[in-house]
Amino acid sequence: MSNIQVEHHAFVLHSRPFKENQQLLELLTEYEGKTSALVYVGQSKRSIKKGMIQPFLPLKLTFKDSNANLKRITGIEAIGNSYSLSKHYLYSGFYVNELLVKLLTNDIVCEDVFKQYQLTLISLSENLPIAPQLRQFELCLLEELGQSFDFSPVFNEVTDNVAGFYYVIEQGFVPAYNYSISNITTPWFNTEHLQSIAEHIYHGAELIHKEAEHTFKLLMRNVLTHLLDGKPLNSRKLFEKK
Repeated sequence: MSNIQVEHHAFVLHSRPFKENQQLLELLTEYEGKTSALVYVGQSKRSIKKGMIQPFLPLKLTFKDSNANLKRITGIEAIGNSYSLSKHYLYSGFYVNELLVKLLTNDIVCEDVFKQYQLTLISLSENLPIAPQLRQFELCLLEELGQSFDFSPVFNEVTDNVAGFYYVIEQGFVPAYNYSISNITTPWFNTEHLQSIAEHIYHGAELIHKEAEHTFKLLMRNVLTHLLDGKPLNSRKLFEKK
């Protein structure tokens, strides 16, 4: 068993009770990506450690390896104030956390995701428009997962016979021809919307039309649903509540 003590900046993504006054944490760390760790919180309801095991609070953790899959936290302290989120901003934070828990492989370095996660929390805490922040985070996460987009077909394969484009995992954007779309149930996307999204991603152009924003959301959901094997996200249900 290793006795090496290691410090990490981290955020709690998810926690659940474990045996003997312990909590099992899913963490996003700066230099080891997502990882799992045990922390002893004691029996007191006023435990300082219990108070710090919450989402959106920047932490400095000290832990040692106990085996290849599970670490043990020996020290925990807050290094800043918790990002204050409410209503749909809070739900968006839960959504981002759930994506990380379900899609990231443990103990894989993903510094860009950690940085984008912090930027997303900052933006949400400042009540900036939600959709652009989520799309930016989703893009960063997909890049980490090897699912970046190649938009060149939506510029180079446009003809009078093309109604729009499908997005096929592992293949990319495929033309949806006018003569075939009435017989195919696979959703396809408006060409102009996709071109606008590409300009937004690569050149920072604004998505002026709400329809393009909606297409962007549907495109990301299409890819993420595939990566999640069709399993629903609990956090999405929060947005549906009035």
